[in-house]
Amino acid sequence: MVNYIPAPTGPMRNTGDIHLYGEDGFAGMRAAGQLAATALDKVAEMIRPGVTTLEIDRFVRAFGDENNALPATLNYRGYSKSCCTSINHVVCHGIPNEKPLKEGDIINVDITYVLDGWHGDSSRMYPVGKIKRAAERLIDVTYQSLMIGIDMAKPGNTTGDIGAAIQEYAEKERCGVVRDFCGHGLGRLFHDAPNILHYGRRGEGVELKPGMIFTIEPMINLGKPQVKVLSDGWTAVTRDRSLSAQFEHSIGITEEGCEIFTTSPAGLHKPPYSLTQE
Repeated sequence: MVNYIPAPTGPMRNTGDIHLYGEDGFAGMRAAGQLAATALDKVAEMIRPGVTTLEIDRFVRAFGDENNALPATLNYRGYSKSCCTSINHVVCHGIPNEKPLKEGDIINVDITYVLDGWHGDSSRMYPVGKIKRAAERLIDVTYQSLMIGIDMAKPGNTTGDIGAAIQEYAEKERCGVVRDFCGHGLGRLFHDAPNILHYGRRGEGVELKPGMIFTIEPMINLGKPQVKVLSDGWTAVTRDRSLSAQFEHSIGITEEGCEIFTTSPAGLHKPPYSLTQE
């Protein structure tokens, strides 16, 4: 039995209930989401061969400080960085370090800021210089997977409708849909109910109702969907070493459909692929 309850104004915890937010919550999420989106726009200016992911991480921390926001990942369950940077076959939760980016790499940068108690969570893919056509195609399929899932996010549909739409499209494109990680409820909690699977069956799962806030963040592999987590306890990689990509938006269900909180102010929702082509 799923319980839908108004989000409390006081302290919150993940009880398994689905919290429904009003206009104040949506306003808070717009501000936090736009801050994360603006940071990702600025990261686009940094991505080039020779830049280290540690430099990106330092920027994310400094930009948060400048805007009175805290990176949600910093010291979260022992994680020591301000963002996640996942390169090539790293599926998610890559830890920033001093290794420089190389020509032809693809990288996902995942940023969550806590602004006035609200969590703005988003990630994007970036090409490093000129990338191979297969990598370009994977990024495009992953972005389209996200947007196809968002198209299903409206009252009366279910979380299974979102997952099924993503899975049907990605597998038709001969890509693997990661099952080990999922989207999640969001708002005044970093991770809340419900889980948003990126695979599934239409009509199953939790019914979507106005006021729900969550992420959709499909991870799509060029090869098989299986992943493994490395000994650091965070970094997830594809088992077959195939390339992986991810895009993520934070959204809220409205009376008519959904609102995307993390739309890019600069229109950089996906990389300008034309810059990577001859």
